Amino acid sequence: MSVCKGFNIYAISTDPIYIGTGGYTIGRVDNTIVRDPITRIPKIPGSSLAGTWRYYTALTLQGFYRENFDKIRDILNKEYNKDNKDIDAKDVRKLVNTLANNNLSNDEEKFSRRKEEFIKYAETIKNKSEELKGKNKQSQNEKSDNIQWEFYWGNLISSIKCAGQDDKPSDDTENSAYKGLDDTGHCGHCIICKTFGFSKKQSQQGLAYFSDLNILFFPVSTRFGVRWITSPSILREAGLGEIEDFSDNKIKVVNNAGNYEFLNLGWLNFKVDRLDGSIVISTLGNEIENIIKNKIIVVSDSIISQIINANLEVRTSVSIDPLTGAAKEGALFTSEAIPRGTVFYGNVRIMDKLEDKGLNSDLIIQALKESRMYYESFGIGGLVTRGFGRLKVYFED
Repeated sequence: MSVCKGFNIYAISTDPIYIGTGGYTIGRVDNTIVRDPITRIPKIPGSSLAGTWRYYTALTLQGFYRENFDKIRDILNKEYNKDNKDIDAKDVRKLVNTLANNNLSNDEEKFSRRKEEFIKYAETIKNKSEELKGKNKQSQNEKSDNIQWEFYWGNLISSIKCAGQDDKPSDDTENSAYKGLDDTGHCGHCIICKTFGFSKKQSQQGLAYFSDLNILFFPVSTRFGVRWITSPSILREAGLGEIEDFSDNKIKVVNNAGNYEFLNLGWLNFKVDRLDGSIVISTLGNEIENIIKNKIIVVSDSIISQIINANLEVRTSVSIDPLTGAAKEGALFTSEAIPRGTVFYGNVRIMDKLEDKGLNSDLIIQALKESRMYYESFGIGGLVTRGFGRLKVYFED
């Protein structure tokens, strides 16, 4: 039996975003980006979002265990290594398996018994969590809570290999619990494998479902500075307002403080009308709201795609000849990207499997919240080492 919980997420790009379609095309640019096949508006695919978030969640978890390994070893040794046996372990996975082996009749005893040991270890560490680094700090924009997703029992046998494609898909999930890092891929038990899915003999679909990140507000240059454009259908789909569509030869301004009659969006000039109706942007979070407040322009659904595509960033690059140090002949190419300052919206749905009493949507949500910080450093998509990819992700207030 399962229960589904969903929530909206928003993001703002701090670098241009490049999610390529692969290969070269004949046209305005060589390297094009992914677009919605119907509206032709660029987007960030849900597959890109889920793939990077899986990796960042695994990085967060492994970073926490690496930072606290010595303390965790002391806690577990004091409680479960009564004979003071020398344990040669440099990671939590090896540590808990060695301790379990000392209490089991053989290394491959029925997995249910080994799982009982892991649950005890996780609970013991959780009870001593105030001694660990990183648990007294609140993540960016986080409210204080008592949820501690790192101490889900399956995390003790996770590894960084849970972040990528499984290189041992034919293994059994029970056997993977005690094998060395070189002999296993996905563990099949940690919060990363359960949230994003894993490939084993007993493969499992992930509990989290990610939508595409679609453009909500797009920055465009005007003679009065940057303005953010959107359209009635986009606002309606995002749940931010109900505005009737209108003629494509005019635009509607939320706050026309200058009382100007015409305004350019890039190279196009439009007649300005005052917007009748309201746009709810308080759910986007204070940071995004403060950036776009009083700078929103609504354009017709029929032209929003053309305006966005005409104002994408285009980056020109050239390959360098390593022998001469100069530009390589015939190696000039261009790439388009969604510009920085673009606001996106999407949603995540999480399945609560009631039969798994140790794992619930609250743990998964906290894991996603604490790992999203990596988007601000490592980004998403291609060309991230060349000034592309970074964005900030927010959960709906």
